[in-house]
This record gives sequence, structure tokens and C-alpha cells, in this order.
Amino acid sequence: MMLALQMYRSLPRHLAGRAVGDRLPGILSGYAAPLRLVTIEEPTVERPGWARLRTRLSGVCGSDLGALSGRTSRYFSGLVSMPFVPGHEVVADLLDDCEDLAAGTRVVIDPVLACAARGVEPCEACDDGLTNRCSRVTVGHLSPGLQTGFCADTGGGWGETLTAHRSQLHPVPEGLSDEQAILVEPIACAVHTALRARVEDNARVLVSGAGSVGLLTTMALRSLTPAGEITVVAKYAHQRELALQLGATEVVSPDEVLRRLRRSTGAFAVLPEHSAPYLLGGVDIAVDAVGSKGSLETALNTTRAGGRVVLSGMPAAADLSAAWFRELQVIGSYSSARREPGDRSAFDIATELVTGDVVAQLAKGVASYPLHRWREALDHAHGAGRLGSIKVAFDPSRKG
Repeated sequence: MMLALQMYRSLPRHLAGRAVGDRLPGILSGYAAPLRLVTIEEPTVERPGWARLRTRLSGVCGSDLGALSGRTSRYFSGLVSMPFVPGHEVVADLLDDCEDLAAGTRVVIDPVLACAARGVEPCEACDDGLTNRCSRVTVGHLSPGLQTGFCADTGGGWGETLTAHRSQLHPVPEGLSDEQAILVEPIACAVHTALRARVEDNARVLVSGAGSVGLLTTMALRSLTPAGEITVVAKYAHQRELALQLGATEVVSPDEVLRRLRRSTGAFAVLPEHSAPYLLGGVDIAVDAVGSKGSLETALNTTRAGGRVVLSGMPAAADLSAAWFRELQVIGSYSSARREPGDRSAFDIATELVTGDVVAQLAKGVASYPLHRWREALDHAHGAGRLGSIKVAFDPSRKG
């Protein structure tokens, strides 16, 4: 038996969270959270290539908070199986030998449950190394689940143990702390976003949002692309400092972004009636790193005609008039791929980036909680930007 946090179906809690969660985020760690601390059977390994793992740290992601708050689109309801143990950002120790990896190896997990993990022949996307586009996340010997942490059969990092397939496992280099290692998966996603953006030489880029997604995407854009000016939209002073350290040229607040970009790009401002202002002209590429309606509209409304908008945060509903009128390319960026441009895994690139001095400093901002303090942890995660934390995580081995 083991302790775990388990998400379950509850229509009243889902509706309550959706109705008031944005205005009263504290309710999402109280009545409205469809989450419970339970003692359940440990997940078991029954097929070759699978192993049990003991969680060291597991992050709280924006997609986790979205699922708990009811903000996640019903589009995803057929891609999960409940009840499930959340937690797809995972640092863990192998409890079993797993092919070429010995028990005791410290690993991070690529959470996508693609064809190899499901025991089916590779789909076209997986065969091309684009495992994040796998078309078979509902079939095979596993219950539906687009990722570890959204599948009833595998467990997740918000529990003491879970299971994973060898195709998901990446050894953690010696010398990295668990706090650095927990950033590898988010950095891999940022790597994928930066490469999906297809940045041309000296292109002007906007990153809308300076939470962990926005900050890590800024780092990946500066490290991996020939971007010119990178403007980051940030709410808080510490986010401004980190964005500049990670490669931003300029950091602006949400209420000044249009004015600053109008000046720097020579764009014209348009002030419609009863709607958000926008630019005719603007940046070449914008990345929505939040997924909120406001952040997405900022990205759409500040990108020049024919430019590119990359959806890194799980998107909310927004006015898409700019995409139509300005002929924008709107590009999704989901998780990360085993074969990125240059034929390298996003996790391999992320493992190199995580060793940098700035990321080591970022890792000091990881706040961890034991499972029984989950309400406090979720409150912290909802206010992470304001409180100066780069990541909130669970440490299931902690008892106090």
C-alpha cells in the first residue's frame, strides 16, 4: 500500500471550481478540489520494459491546476482515465532493473504514453520520433491517458510509487540536485516550443508570461535560436530580473506591452470599441506562455501580419479575429518530441541546459511539500508568480 493524491470525477466540484476558481483560487485547494489523499495499492509491473519507481520530487504544472479548477477543455476528457494520480514532472529512483538501467538509477520521466509504452506498433508520428503527436494514447494495454499523471494504470508523481516504460526514462547526470532535475521536463517542453517557433535570424519575439513556462521558454529561445530582440511580459519584479538573466532584451508589464511594442516596432495602434486594443504591425513571433484569455489575446494582438503565434500554455477561449484578419500562423506546442529538429531529443537538450548557472539559481526557488500538506502546496502553486517560486513540487517521502 502507498500514500497518493488522487483526482476523481465530481461534477459539483468541477462546476464550483469553474465558476469561482479564477476569482477565489483558494477554493481550489478546499471544497472545489476533486482531489483526495488516499491509501491505495501500489501500481504493478506486468510487462517487459516496465519498471516501478519511487518518487523523489514531482512538480505541480499549470495543466494540473487547470484540471483541478475545471478550466481544462472537455476536449481532453476522452484522453484520461479516472481516478488517476496526478504528477507528470517526476524525478524518481528505479526500484527494478529496466533493460539497460539498473535498479537505483535516478531518472526523470518523459510523461507522454506513446506507442512503445502502450505495446502497439508505432504510429506514423512515433515512427518519425514525434512521440508527442502519438495517435494511439487511448489504446493498447493501458487505459486512456495522454501522459503519466493522467492515466489510471501508471500512477503519477503525486504518489509514493508509480510505473513507467523504458522509452520514458532519462537518467539524471551525477551532480544535478533533485531540484534541478525536476526542471528537465519543463525545459524539454520549452525547447520544443522554441524550435516549433521556427525563429528566423534577428526576428523580434514576444513571450507573453513570465511564470516557469515563460522564463524557461525565454532561455530556450535565446540559447537555441537566432532571435534578435526578445520582449517578455512579466507581472512581478523578480520575474523581470530572471527574464533578463535568461536572455530577454526587454521586460514589460501587461499594461504597457502594446505601447512599448508600438514604439519599438513602428506599429500603429488601433483602439476598437468595447474590445482590447491591438497593433497593425508588431513582433514577428509571439509565444503565449500562460494559456489565459488575456495572455493569448496579447500574443495575437501584438504580432505583425503574416507572423507566427505559438501556443505553449494550454489555451483558453479568445477572440481569434486577429488570426483571420492578419493571416497569422497559429501553432500548437505540446509537450516535447523524441526527435526535434537536428535529430536530437528535447530531453537531451534540456539535460544540457539544466546544468547552467542560471538554472541552478532557478532551482533554489523550487518549494517542496509532503503529500499531507497538499492544500498548502496548491495554494502556493496558484500564487507561485507572486510569491517568487519557480516551481512547487511534492516530496512523497517527507512526513513533516
